[in-house]
Amino acid sequence: MQWRALAVASLALNLVLAAAWWGTVRPGRAIRLNPAPAPQPREEITNTVVRRQLFSWDEVESPDYPTYVANLRDIGCPEQTVRDIIVADVNALYARRRATEVITPYAQWWRTEPDLTVVRAAADKIRQLEQERTGLLVSLLGTNWETGDQLSLPRPSRAGLVLDGPQLGTLPLEVKERLQEIQSRSDARVAAYVAAQQRAGRSPDGAEIARLRQQTRDELASVLAPGQLEEYLLRYSLYADRLRSEFADLRYFGASSNEFLAVFRATDGINQQIELASGADAANQRQRAVLQQSREEAIKNALGPKRYQEYRQLQDPVYQQAMAQAVAAGTPDAVGAMYQIALAAQAEKAGISADTTLSDQQRAIELQQLQLNQLKANLIASGGTLPDDAPPLPPSAPVRTYTLGPGDTPNVISLIYGIPMGVLRQANPGINFNRLRPGDSVIIPDLSPGGSGSP
Repeated sequence: MQWRALAVASLALNLVLAAAWWGTVRPGRAIRLNPAPAPQPREEITNTVVRRQLFSWDEVESPDYPTYVANLRDIGCPEQTVRDIIVADVNALYARRRATEVITPYAQWWRTEPDLTVVRAAADKIRQLEQERTGLLVSLLGTNWETGDQLSLPRPSRAGLVLDGPQLGTLPLEVKERLQEIQSRSDARVAAYVAAQQRAGRSPDGAEIARLRQQTRDELASVLAPGQLEEYLLRYSLYADRLRSEFADLRYFGASSNEFLAVFRATDGINQQIELASGADAANQRQRAVLQQSREEAIKNALGPKRYQEYRQLQDPVYQQAMAQAVAAGTPDAVGAMYQIALAAQAEKAGISADTTLSDQQRAIELQQLQLNQLKANLIASGGTLPDDAPPLPPSAPVRTYTLGPGDTPNVISLIYGIPMGVLRQANPGINFNRLRPGDSVIIPDLSPGGSGSP
């Protein structure tokens, strides 16, 4: 039996050796007993391209666009890739230029109405930059550069903030996107709170909304420098919007950018305190009254005495009307005189309306006459001259008088004698026809041919 054990051991050893030998040969290939000799290299090799596989992107980029394009092609970028890179870079360049070089109405945050000159200039500048952009792309990529341009495909978008000008226009793209997100979240928070209050049958709490707005300010302050934050608030904060509306209601005030900025800085913090004290209880009401007085003092100090007086006067509708009339007449400096005329006419109108001795028809006539007299006075105040509605009376004209009885009015006298009210008033320059009483005497001019009142 020993030989069998030796045979088995010998067979096993042979199998191991065979397996080792077989592993030196690639599977699936025939074993060549006489391998063919290796091919000899050619004497001359042409069209050999040696390309460096490792490079820095800084070596490819260049401030000179033609060089940049050549570098991209040199490293083997496909034409579509070259086009997309160059279009994206040029678009980013001109987006920055639009944000910093175009002055839009948004940058004039102190104006209550857009300046049409600025609007037109901005449109012209945008057209100029667009022509430069397309001209540059044509010179770099050819006239068909838009073919296959993936960057020009429509994309979903939302209305956002206009972030241009020297402060906000230079912000990096990622900062601008973050500002958009902060404002979007802020609007959503306020809308969600108001909706929740309405579902609960309660009115929104102004103090809570003020706290939500303060949260937004804190988020903005974490992204923007102080000057940038102020520019943002001057454009888009609630208090700046209210200040613009307030100045818009004060027609002809025309706050300058320095005045708007001074008032905003003086009142912004006070406005926040007023909003936080919006409760209906007595303590909040007293606090709001004190804060409102502080706000008024702050405006006074920010504007200075003269401009603050104009600010206060233009809050009076009567003064606003007088200013409108003075401006329409081309003599804005006459507003003071026209304002006094308007106040006198207002008092006279109140007296006519309260006079119980006048009939409705008589009262209407008196009010029309008062309006005419006010127009004449305004004309004189603005440097104009009145037309002659009746010739002057000769000093030697015979004088007739009429003594008023109960119920008599100037209009009755005018009807009795057939004398126009203008002539009757001219003949009695020292009499206030709106204050005539029984027993008063009125001069009756003679309108007969050759008489003192005749043409």
